[in-house]
Parts: sequence; C-alpha cells; structure tokens
Amino acid sequence: MKTTTTLLALCLVGGLSACSKAPEPTETLSAPQADTTAAAPAEETAIAPGQDYHSYANPDVMRVKHLSLDLTADFEQHVLHGSATLDFERVDGGSDTLVLDTRELDIDNVTANGEPLTFTLAEPDPNLGAALTIDVPEGVNQVTVHYSTSPQASGVQWLTPQQTAGKQHPFLFTQAQAIHARSFIPLQDSPQVRVTYDAVIRTPQELLAVMSAANDPEAARDGEYEFSMPQPIPSYLIALAIGDLQFKAMGERTGVYAEASLLDAAAKEFEDTEAMLEATEQRFGPYSWDRYDLLILPPSFPFGGMENPRLSFITPTVIAGDKSLVSLIAHELAHSWSGNTVTNATWRDLWLNEGFTTYLTYRIMEIIYGTDRFNMEAVLGYQDLEADIEALPDNDEILAIDLRGRDPDAVFSNIPYEKGALFLRELEYTVGREAFDAFLVDYFEKFAFQSITTDAFIEYLKNTLVKDHGDKLDMQRIEQWIFAPGIPEGAPEPQSNAFTVVDEARSQWLAGELAAKDIATDKWTVHQWLYFLNNMPEILSDAQLKALDEAFGLTDSKNNEIAHSWLLISINNWYEPAFPRLHDYLVHIGRNKLVKPLYRALSETEEGKVMAQKAFAEAKPGYHPLTVKANEGFVQ
Repeated sequence: MKTTTTLLALCLVGGLSACSKAPEPTETLSAPQADTTAAAPAEETAIAPGQDYHSYANPDVMRVKHLSLDLTADFEQHVLHGSATLDFERVDGGSDTLVLDTRELDIDNVTANGEPLTFTLAEPDPNLGAALTIDVPEGVNQVTVHYSTSPQASGVQWLTPQQTAGKQHPFLFTQAQAIHARSFIPLQDSPQVRVTYDAVIRTPQELLAVMSAANDPEAARDGEYEFSMPQPIPSYLIALAIGDLQFKAMGERTGVYAEASLLDAAAKEFEDTEAMLEATEQRFGPYSWDRYDLLILPPSFPFGGMENPRLSFITPTVIAGDKSLVSLIAHELAHSWSGNTVTNATWRDLWLNEGFTTYLTYRIMEIIYGTDRFNMEAVLGYQDLEADIEALPDNDEILAIDLRGRDPDAVFSNIPYEKGALFLRELEYTVGREAFDAFLVDYFEKFAFQSITTDAFIEYLKNTLVKDHGDKLDMQRIEQWIFAPGIPEGAPEPQSNAFTVVDEARSQWLAGELAAKDIATDKWTVHQWLYFLNNMPEILSDAQLKALDEAFGLTDSKNNEIAHSWLLISINNWYEPAFPRLHDYLVHIGRNKLVKPLYRALSETEEGKVMAQKAFAEAKPGYHPLTVKANEGFVQ
C-alpha cells in the first residue's frame, strides 16, 4: 500500500507493510452513529469519534453478530452467487429497519424464515456504494440476502490460467480492506462491527478454496468446502481464495499454501515464521487465532501482504531467496495482536492498527535477526516517512486523519505506519522498554476483540502510562504526535552503523575516487543495497549508470525491491538499457508499492507517458482493480 521503497510491504499496504492493509466479539468503545450521513463531504465541524463516515450501516440500531455464507464461484461469468444470512441483535428496540452496505451487488431477494421481506437499494455513491435497507418485522433477528456479485467487483480478482504460476487453472482472490467487502458480501462494512462467520464455498472440483477461517489442509477436493471463524472479526478481514493450491507445514502452527511451483521456495523463505510467532507470544501475550498460515498469491496481488486472520495473503514478490524481505511476514503476523485482535474503529483510526503493527514488526525482526538488521530497516522506514512528509499535504500527515468525503483507501501512506511506529518508539525510549512492553501486554488484553477509537486510546494512555510516568510524559507532546502534521522536533531518528560504509563508498564513487567495479559489496545486505540506491543524487550521467549496471547487474536483479529502486533511477535519468526490464516489470507485477512510483515517474515526460501507456495497456487485464484505480491517472 505504499509508493516508496521500504522494507515492508500494506498490507503493505505500504510503510512496513504494503498493505495495509487491520481487523476486530465485543462492542465498539465509542457508540457508532453511521447512517446516510456517511456520504457527506468533509465540513468545518468537528469529527465525531466513533462515527464511521464510510458506512451506511446502522449498528447502533441493529448490530450484525454472525454471518453465514453459501456461495458458488462461477469462473466463466466471473461472479460469486448465493446467499448471506445475517444474525443480528436489536440495539434499539424501536427500529424496524436493517441497513447494510453493498457495492454493485445484484440483489435477487431478501427473506426471513423463508418469507420475502421488503427492501430498498439506494442510488450508489462513487466511494461508498449503495445502502441496502431491509424492513424487518418484529421478532425477526435473522435475514438472508440472495445475491450475485458484479464481474467488476472492486474486492474480487478473477485470473485466467495464463495469469497463474501453473498456467493450468484459474484463480480467484478477494481483498476487502478498506471498504471492499461490500462488493462481494452485503453486510455492515465497518471495522467497528465484528462478526463470527461460517461459509460453504462451491468451486470447480479440481480447485481448493481457503478462507480467513479454520482451514483443513487435508480437505478432499470435492468442489465443496466448509469454513468456520469462531473469533469475531471486522468485515475487512473476511477473505476467500480459490486456486490450484498445495499446502506445506513450516511448524506446529504454521504452514504455507501456494501453487505447486512456488510451494517449496515459499516454505524455505518463510521457515522462520514459527519462531516469529513464538517470540511475539513470549513478549506481547498469547496468540488468539489457533493457527497462522500463509497464502502465496499470484503477482497481481496489489499489496505486499494482507493480515487476514489465520491466513495472511502474501505477494510472491518477497520470495527473494535470502530472507531479506521477510519483515513483511513479521508485519502481517504482528497484526494478529494489533489490528486483528485490537482494531481501529474507523479508518481515521488506522494508525492504531498500522503504527502498532509496524512498531511490533521492528521488535520481532530485532528478536529474530538481531539489532543490526533492526537498525537498518528502521533507517529505511524513517527515510520513507520523510519522503511522504515532503510529498503529502499537511492534513494527510496527521495520524488521526480527517477522511470525511474521501475514499478511505486514501489513508494508506507511510504516515499511519512509520509515523505511528515512531511515536510508539518515543514512548518506549521515554519510559523504558520494560515499562512499555508491560503497557502493550495490558493494552492487547484490555481491548482484545474490540474496535477502538483514537480518543479511547488517548484516554487509556492517560490513565495508564502517563499516570505512571507523569514526570516523563506529557499530554501536549502526545497530542502533537497524533493531531499535528510532520514529525515533532526531537523525535528519535534511527541510525545504523552498517550504512556508514555505504555512504563512504557512494561518496567516493560519485567523486570519481573509486570505480564502481572496485566498490566492495560482497558482504552487503539487501538493505545496504537499497540504502545505496535510494540515496543517490537525482541526476546521474549515462556513464555512471552504465558503470553501476555493468559492475552489479542491477537491471537484471532478481530482488524486486532492488530492481524497483534501480528502475526508478533509470526512469529519472532516462537510462534506456533498463527499459525492456522496466516494461516487463510493470507488466508482470501488480503490487502497488512497486509499480505506482514507476508509473508516476514515467508520467512526468511525454516519452515516459508513452512507455507507461504501452505497459499499462498490456498489464491492465491482469491487474487487480485497486492497481488499475491507483495508476490509470498516470497514463491518461
């Protein structure tokens, strides 16, 4: 979900994740008041904490508690069709309507106890979709919506066999964050509404279905699969994938699903997942989701990873062969505590998911791989944050961002990820790691399976950490971090001794004192290479670029992060020998963090825009709808 080169993918949605990419049996701590005001533009009025401005649903009146899905995947028509049965409780006994969120769903009928109910589907809003209002008779607490999705559903991608690794069978996967669940399920599509769910998924017999639920690796391939998610989660964590998938265990509670040609490489690359899980439990409290498995998706997946509980969805672009990009796995795993267990109540509060998760990611990487790697990754993350602060308007540099009247996907930048993590790191440095870790353990336990607002977090912080360390913490500083743009003066800035040698080599080479082929890079890590490239001057000569490429084979790099950085330099300096690789890269990778900066850079010149248009036209049929939306403006 990010547009700069970082160590982690949103879930990653950008920052440390690409992704990011977060989730939530209990009531929200701030009373939800979402209704048709969801479509209202941002005004000069104060934000109502806990009000979801991106949902039409009425959970303050009728709150859905359980969802039962019965869906058939039609790969010829590119639709899911079947039914969603919703069990709800009446919060306000005086109401007789249930309001759900939808987007481009074809509603056949709505029933209760086999009898038809009256319903109305409103005119759609471009960002929010259409409200589905159902008249519910007294005494009815369950309704069934019979429906079909659109072939263009924003949260579903259908891939042809040719677009998969195996080339033999089609593939389907969903991506619900932020508000795309409503494009394949009629529901209360707000992170403050948590539901348990079960599902029956019908597929072609040769394919395997998996979900963000209890999966059975030994399930017979009979075209019908049953799932159960006993822990309550928000709608954006409901996920489905169908394909020619195999499974390989990596540990007692961890394993990987992938197409056969990727399975062994993925299992080897991510073999430390079990160790990550155990280390996080030991430091931050019990894992609440039974198993933690990974699903390796085709390269069109628009994010680095998505933290769907029990089954994180992962881009294949992080299979580098040397574990250099596995911080993405640490990030998606960390969401099992911050995001999936304790969840942002609205998309304004995303930093509570991603900032905490990014902070935990750094801590996990330090435990598993050591302080040197932790420091390098922290420096790269900080530089990404600085780049976004330079590029974004002030209002978008605020942790508790105002998203009223906007597409909630606009929230994904390095701000909620890296700025949120830096804020938490300052708290840690101020009160000490032991005290801060104890605070985190209590926080995850206190708010387990709840969705909370920024305001609720501040109140909790005030009554715990600030109360206990009033001589070191002050609320004015804390509120500056959360409600003011930029990085507060005096914030901790990561440093890495491992980059000193890189700075020296780059400086000597730029000054002509050292030939590229004589730079001693044999022991450089991927992070040092990224630092080397990302901190080059904007303008390099063709001779300099040629020397680097001949010495290190950068155009042909198999590491997708290094290739991304080099291709961006090549565009900005019009280094034509790299352009065939650039075209191939854009056509075969759909991860927004990697392709969006390249399209943006190409769009700066007429010649570049022609190249971008050619690549986009070829790639578009295989891109995810979110990747198309994010990049089509650069080629128009």
